[in-house]
Amino acid sequence: LPRLDTLTFQEELGSVLDKTRRLEELVPQIAPMVGLDEDEIRAAKRAAHLAKADLATQMVVEHTSLQGVMGREYALESGEDPAVAQAIYEHYLPRSSGDVLPESTIGLTVGLADRLDSLAGLFAVDLIPTGSADPYGLRRDALGMVQNLLAHDVSFSVRRGLEEAAARLPVKASDEAISAALEFVVERLRGYLRDQGFQYDVVDAVLAERGHDPYRAREGVEGLTEWVARDHGDKRHPWDEQHSWDVILDNYSRCVRITRDYEETFELDPALFEEPAEERLYETYREARLEVTPESSVDELLKAFLPLVDVIDAYFERESGVLVMADDKAVRKNRLAQLQRIAALADGIVDLSRLEGF
Repeated sequence: LPRLDTLTFQEELGSVLDKTRRLEELVPQIAPMVGLDEDEIRAAKRAAHLAKADLATQMVVEHTSLQGVMGREYALESGEDPAVAQAIYEHYLPRSSGDVLPESTIGLTVGLADRLDSLAGLFAVDLIPTGSADPYGLRRDALGMVQNLLAHDVSFSVRRGLEEAAARLPVKASDEAISAALEFVVERLRGYLRDQGFQYDVVDAVLAERGHDPYRAREGVEGLTEWVARDHGDKRHPWDEQHSWDVILDNYSRCVRITRDYEETFELDPALFEEPAEERLYETYREARLEVTPESSVDELLKAFLPLVDVIDAYFERESGVLVMADDKAVRKNRLAQLQRIAALADGIVDLSRLEGF
């Protein structure tokens, strides 16, 4: 392990031993996000401590493909906990396309820490892959992180993980660098989901709000795909025969289109309502708001939105509907405020404006 100080990870980011010490600090920070208990956290810290040690052995110097493999064997020979030894091996997985993935959550966690440190650090020092050049294997790291989180069905904020990793770097990681690293991971996730056969606009709509959490993103893409694909009048679906997907999207989009050019979020005062349609819309919105939070699934959002569809339609009815852009400035702002709140139901969940037909 001490000999890792003679191996340079990257000039500004220090030696492999420096990286190892960062992993030891980072693992306990992200372990609760993955769901590890106290015993597992101790094992993960020990695995992080030893994860890179085999890089200084003659066996791995001669046969670099044995990194992790030899680490596991040396750990077992040294009497380490088998869970620690396995995590040393697994933290490199997957090593390439089609490779096996880590089976243990401890191995998953150490691997996440390793990849987060590399991404945050190398983006901080502006060593961003360009074209086919990717000397540090960051594309492999980012895709591996995505695959591992999806395989383990773990909800994990890559943004927060990168921020935790950045806090332990020997260099300053700007907000722009962290955002760029996150977007780099999101692009790998986007490609992965597209390769799974999901529509590009459905993927884009969900990733716009949930790209930082690959598992929740895939869950959202699967859920939205079902809604978009459902046909008018299909009795298996959670709406009645009158509500096709086109009708649902159209009524939501009316609220968005009329408000999206306003940077200011207006105050909403029910005392300024003048029309019964305003009252009804407000009451129906309040019921939906009780059911939806930024953590809700796409399915939960759209089920909560369904009762609003007919109410919005009546609100905008040409003959008896509400004139949003009223002459009275206070009334106009109040009506815009109401529609802004309906549009905001999807915040943190999905950006439906990215869908075809919006």
